[in-house]
Amino acid sequence: MASISAGFGNLLDMFTYPLRHSHYLELVNPLWTQHVLKARVVGVWDDTADTRTLTLRPGRGWRSHRPGQFVRLGVPIDGMRHTRTYSISSAPARTDGCITVTIKAIKGGRVSQHLARRVKVGDYLPLGEPQGEFVLPDSMPVHPLFITAGSGITPVMSMLRGYVMEYEVLPDIAHMHYAPHALDVIFGAELRKLEAGQPHYRLHPFYTRGGGGDAHFSAKQLELACPDWREREVWACGPASLLDALEAHWARAGLSRQLHVERFRAKLAATPAAGAKGRVLFAVSQVAAASDGSTNLLRVAEDAGLNPAHGCRMGICHGCDTKLVSGCVRDLRTGALINEPGDTVQVCVCAAVGDAELAL
Repeated sequence: MASISAGFGNLLDMFTYPLRHSHYLELVNPLWTQHVLKARVVGVWDDTADTRTLTLRPGRGWRSHRPGQFVRLGVPIDGMRHTRTYSISSAPARTDGCITVTIKAIKGGRVSQHLARRVKVGDYLPLGEPQGEFVLPDSMPVHPLFITAGSGITPVMSMLRGYVMEYEVLPDIAHMHYAPHALDVIFGAELRKLEAGQPHYRLHPFYTRGGGGDAHFSAKQLELACPDWREREVWACGPASLLDALEAHWARAGLSRQLHVERFRAKLAATPAAGAKGRVLFAVSQVAAASDGSTNLLRVAEDAGLNPAHGCRMGICHGCDTKLVSGCVRDLRTGALINEPGDTVQVCVCAAVGDAELAL
């Protein structure tokens, strides 16, 4: 049946060339398209003062995610489409066929502010396939430790919800979560309900502002909250400062293989201060822009009015790859220089070193 449908679709494409018949289906219902995957916003919910959950109904071609994975969302703003990645916060295989993403409005964040403040029910958003390796193994871990902070709770919430949906009873789980105040805990009410109703789930909230003392991660905190942490597999997600501290702690204990982290931003190397400023020419667009030597080339291009293809903005998906025409760029994660014409440049994690020309 699938082959017959595909053959009929190919026949229709012959009559709609240079477009595909899917482009015309999009005019009737954007969720019917085959050339691009879209989702309809069917619900919005404000979790905290600066965090909103969007319930999305994916269109044709969507495949279910694994708890902990993320998706790319396309966001049209002022005639330009921006792409960002967000963790899926819902369990797989919801009975209504929907997924949720939970967005924290970042101060000065063009896309996060738009999604958290302006997107409404009935809007359609381009949607990518689920991706990412921050997932639980296929066999249930005996007793995981989750360490999260801020919006880093979102992929772990998908894991917790997935456990409940599949097994009803949670396994032995310890969960350390950091937030500025109690009211800032995303999914706070649901987490407290889990703790009250699930005998094997232990939630340890830490409030980093106004609570007195230092509530940021420490070895002493870990020992008190989870004395058997050395025997547990750990999944951690949150700001870079927390993840850096966790990686250092588990490395000192010789247990780095037990720690799985998910970063929302790429880990960057120190950038040399001298001699980096220059001029970047985007050869295809014939647009030139000044570079300070530390701002990534994707942001330089966007500030110059361009809208290059991109995805994760942290060097994972390679959706922003382009070619170096001339000059030199630096990989901001490693400090490595790229200076051979024709070399591939990930513009989201590279900055110009002096003058450079790119095939954008």
